[in-house]
Amino acid sequence: MKKNLLLVIVLIIFVVGSIHAIDIKRVEPENWWTGMKKTEFQILVYGSNIGKSKIVINYPGVTLREAAKVENPNYVFLYLNVDKRAKPGMIPIKFADGPDQFTYNYPLEARTDKSGALGFNASDVLYLITPDRFANGKPENDNWDDVTVNRKSPNARHGGDLEGVAKQLDYMKDLGITTVWLNPIQENKMRGGSYHGYAITDFYKVDQRFGSNEEFRDLTKAAHDKGLKMVMDMVLNHCGSSHWWMNDQPSKDWINNNGVFLQTNHATVSVMDIHASQTEKNIFVNGWFSSGMPDLNQTNPHLATYLIQNSIWWIEYARIDGIRQDTYSYMDFDFLARWNKEVYDEYPNFNIVGETWYNKSTSSAWWQRNSILSKKNPFLKTPMDFSLTFISQNAFDSKTDNGYLNNIFEDIAQDFIYPDSYNVLTFLDNHDLGRFNKKEETDLNRYKQGIAFLLTMRGIPQIYYGTEVLMTGTKEEGDGLLRKDFPGGWPGDKTNQFTKSGRTDMENEAWDYMQKLLQWRKTNDAVTNGTMIHYAPKGGIYVYGRIRDNHTVLVILNSATSEQTVKMDRFTDIIGKYTTGKDVITSKIYQVNNSITIPAKGEFILELSNN
Repeated sequence: MKKNLLLVIVLIIFVVGSIHAIDIKRVEPENWWTGMKKTEFQILVYGSNIGKSKIVINYPGVTLREAAKVENPNYVFLYLNVDKRAKPGMIPIKFADGPDQFTYNYPLEARTDKSGALGFNASDVLYLITPDRFANGKPENDNWDDVTVNRKSPNARHGGDLEGVAKQLDYMKDLGITTVWLNPIQENKMRGGSYHGYAITDFYKVDQRFGSNEEFRDLTKAAHDKGLKMVMDMVLNHCGSSHWWMNDQPSKDWINNNGVFLQTNHATVSVMDIHASQTEKNIFVNGWFSSGMPDLNQTNPHLATYLIQNSIWWIEYARIDGIRQDTYSYMDFDFLARWNKEVYDEYPNFNIVGETWYNKSTSSAWWQRNSILSKKNPFLKTPMDFSLTFISQNAFDSKTDNGYLNNIFEDIAQDFIYPDSYNVLTFLDNHDLGRFNKKEETDLNRYKQGIAFLLTMRGIPQIYYGTEVLMTGTKEEGDGLLRKDFPGGWPGDKTNQFTKSGRTDMENEAWDYMQKLLQWRKTNDAVTNGTMIHYAPKGGIYVYGRIRDNHTVLVILNSATSEQTVKMDRFTDIIGKYTTGKDVITSKIYQVNNSITIPAKGEFILELSNN
């Protein structure tokens, strides 16, 4: 009887202790580093009633500045200061709630890898990849959480992954790009699969259908070893509706509009429009992209720090070289300025490109750092030049005479609005726009003019995967068909366009043309670092030059459907005392101090000399 009573008492103690035991479910980020320029960092701790705990840290060089309690007792935000005395090791974080005590050993690591974080600039060319649609290097990770691969559906998961990207690094290097840009790779554990990556459900974890955090770090290192850079697509405006915190938010203001769905009006100009109503601005900034993408409130100080720190964690962990920030203008201005500044303070050479999606370049320029258009410094190094993209998609029509080159000239003539027009992202298309290549094209005139323009124009060029093999897709067909599988990226594909033998003659001609320009561009300082001079188009002829010290490149574009003879004496500001120009593609020599005849819908890229 006494033994049974004792057993009951022990069981009661065990059960009561289990009910009240400190239970930590999440700690983010999983580690931090010594030697960071900013000595303070935040740790999010999530667990049942963890906010009621008394927290003590006793570690040389590390002090707990604040244990910030929030509305939800299941969260506490720790703000730690790491001074120069701190050594790598495990920081014992002691949690006490009445009789219950628990010590969590938090990893403080040394900054051992100094490679990467190089940034990107006009000497680079970015190659944009939608990872799910590029190459499947590891079929065994295809299916997860009742979401299976279905390549017949344009909106389903197709199985591309990081291993597939890794296997094509040599292909990309051979093509001549310098920088790999991946659409979001973080976890998207959403119904339907969210193949595009823009509904993140865990900001600190790579989606396991793409691979692991370690595989992404290895991919970045492999790219660096081959002389390539890595850009990571990030989304700080919203998360996925299946994000782990959505069922138990830290506070009512964690999600905009108090967590209730409100469709954004997409009024992107409202934030800079001096006539815009405050109501319209509020709906734009606080509205959600969709019910599946809750809008994050960056004015919440703990969330703002969490998001900024997440970016810095990925840079330090994977040593990425740049970030492309999605839905840039939809976020709080002050948050974005702080985010940029803190990232650049930690990594001065780093670069961030913001998705500044506007029809007019004035609006994109408003966001660039040191802009005189904005009352406060936005601190963004690289906005996206959508204005030039929209014009370029019509400018090189190969079937008719047109005046669209005049539109290009006039748009670029507005570059005075940019604090740094050489540090904007230029592109012919991307994962959200109709592809530059058109199904009805039977020749490469339009393609060659567009590529020649993109790779010699001011700015940082971006090429969308598959452009080099004439991949097509229209917005009307749906976003899924803008992001088609790269033929040859999957075992069993009928054709393999990663190889010369798998491409048609026309596709090889396009690939070879792009490769020649990309490889040449790496070696030409006038194009990558030079200033630009251009002339107003006449008779459908647009002429511009790129000049750096003793190197000059002259570009001539003919938009007419007939060949034209161009008198060169008009372009003395570029030509100067040079007498000849060697065409980059054909190696043919032209006398630039005389007239030059350019083919219909043709282009010349001439390196000037006196030979």
